[in-house]
Amino acid sequence: MTIPSITAQDILDQAESLRPQLKEGFRDEIVKSLYSEAARISGRAVHQVGNTKWDFDQKIDRLVTSPWTGLPIMLLLLAGVFWVTIVFANIPSQMIATALFWIEDQAANLFTSIGAPWWLTGFIWHGVYRGLAWVIAVMLPPMAIFFPIFTILEDLGYLPRVAFNLDWLFKRAGAHGKQALSMAMGFGCNAAGVISTRVIDSPRERLIAILTNNFVPCNGRFPTLIMLATVFVAASFSPTVSSFIAAGAVLAVVLIGVFFTLLMSWILSRTVLKGEASAFTLELPPYRKPNFSRILYTSLIDRTIFVLWRAIKTAAPAGALIWILANININGVSLAREIANFLNPFGLLLGLDGVIMLAYIIAIPANEIVVPTMMMVYSGVGMMTEITGFGEIRALLIDGNGWTMLTAINLMLFSLLHNPCGTTIWTIYKETKSTKWTVLSVVITLGTAFLVTFITASIARLLGWV
Repeated sequence: MTIPSITAQDILDQAESLRPQLKEGFRDEIVKSLYSEAARISGRAVHQVGNTKWDFDQKIDRLVTSPWTGLPIMLLLLAGVFWVTIVFANIPSQMIATALFWIEDQAANLFTSIGAPWWLTGFIWHGVYRGLAWVIAVMLPPMAIFFPIFTILEDLGYLPRVAFNLDWLFKRAGAHGKQALSMAMGFGCNAAGVISTRVIDSPRERLIAILTNNFVPCNGRFPTLIMLATVFVAASFSPTVSSFIAAGAVLAVVLIGVFFTLLMSWILSRTVLKGEASAFTLELPPYRKPNFSRILYTSLIDRTIFVLWRAIKTAAPAGALIWILANININGVSLAREIANFLNPFGLLLGLDGVIMLAYIIAIPANEIVVPTMMMVYSGVGMMTEITGFGEIRALLIDGNGWTMLTAINLMLFSLLHNPCGTTIWTIYKETKSTKWTVLSVVITLGTAFLVTFITASIARLLGWV
């Protein structure tokens, strides 16, 4: 009797044919059985007197990984991080802005005293330099606060628990559980969030994480969200609780961003990035004492300075463009106002206006300059400016330019969902090495922003709210 020979390829082909018959959670069952067997063998071979440290870790994990308390604790921590960033970033940001703008004034006066033409002085110092100064003043303090806190939670061992809590959501969306970590990093900077997707081994799921990272707001979008939350949402509350109300409003916007992250991940995993979801075993590390020297280096050098330098390189051309548009006049009207008037019908269709559309076009290199650009065009001045005092802002936006609550709500939604900034677009291209995926990342986010704001504005007008 002749026994047929079986090759390795025959075995692989047989395995492939049997794969569709496997249950959806078979990988989880395999891992569970391996750990159960390891625990059984360990229980027979090892005698433990007691480990108070391990008991302490388990007691904490019963709270932070519980289906009932894990997510509320995570949301409270996130709200706390936002509140700390909002409250404590204002003073250093104002100090840096004052110092940098003082340098601008001195340099401009020097150029004027030596007879330099006004346009050269304006272009260099009130355009390029002011754009750079604004980005540094707005970005540096929040990043210098957010990234160390994030790194402390990472070093402490809490972030793997975040991935554990959100794994089931990303799994249902056809994405990888580790996408929760890259999404959390995106709160500080979407470019850093894109880079952090390297922890995902599956190329398909890493691409999903890259394409959807922009749906969580980075610190460059926080100034717009904070201004709107404070002026329109928290204005009716007392000053003692207004900061908490503003932080709560920003947290609500963040949760909307998480929803769109999951929704778009689900759509991508079933269309252009359709494929079999990979599985991973997440071992929760023990809680450990943070290494503060490593935290300072990682958060300030590897993350803050790295991201800030990329933002500076993209902000310089934006500052130059803003100054040119504000100082070239056609029949007594600035080019910036002419473009805003041209874009106004499309902006109104989305519940916004032409000035907002122009500000976001100019701010593609850096989201930090959206608010000063809007204030510049609304005020009719020749350089980026900031109006201090929420009363003055309300007067300029509501009384002077016809803003409504719909404008504020849709601007918060547009700020959340719109296309990545120039730094993030460049980072996506460097990470994917693909023009196609880079362009798709812009189309997905910008298309979603247009669609959501159009639907919101249409419903509001249909119901007579505006």
